[in-house]
Amino acid sequence: MNDQTNRAGLELDDVRIALGERELVRLSARVGRGKTLTVMGPSGSGKSTLLAYLGGFLDPVFVATGGASVDGVDLIALEAERRRAGILFQDPLLFPHLSVADNIAIAIPQDVRSRAERRAMADAALEDAGMRGFGDRDPDTLSGGQKARVALQRVLLSRPRLLLLDEPFSKLDADLREQTRQMVFSKAAEAGLPVLLVTHDEADARAAGGEVHKVGLA
Repeated sequence: MNDQTNRAGLELDDVRIALGERELVRLSARVGRGKTLTVMGPSGSGKSTLLAYLGGFLDPVFVATGGASVDGVDLIALEAERRRAGILFQDPLLFPHLSVADNIAIAIPQDVRSRAERRAMADAALEDAGMRGFGDRDPDTLSGGQKARVALQRVLLSRPRLLLLDEPFSKLDADLREQTRQMVFSKAAEAGLPVLLVTHDEADARAAGGEVHKVGLA
């Protein structure tokens, strides 16, 4: 019990990612539940490769070594679908052929079998995001901020072990960016999720709080 408590959150143990002879990332860190580690650097510096390594979808052109665990569970030993890494990208990636509610419900784990229960969970998530009554809407009718909220609620309902953020605020205007930052970090803290954010924006890092690691500076 004590060992599990001591290992709560995300632990990165000498993670190294290289492309040919060039080392892109070298990082050891611990991120507690509800806390955020920000990895900053310019485009092409290797930030997103770190998320890909943790999520289990790193392009084989890269060479990666090192350990990564959440609450003592070895992520690297698991297949991608079993790692339960919740990911938010620059684009919300909503399915245009599904309603707003179905875009959320599709992420609910399969042990919730009842269609009515899945719809009720999606509707509750929308209400929690301030979007009550939006369930039957076409996602193309939503604003950028509303799409971001739907994407976040979809990730949270998937029961993730950790949250990976790949510059999810970069395409929003200034006002929406600040609102969305606050929403994402507060929801992650409420859910007790360790968060890894990659960004080139200093304002993202300030909003996230926590440790900042810079890459691509050599």
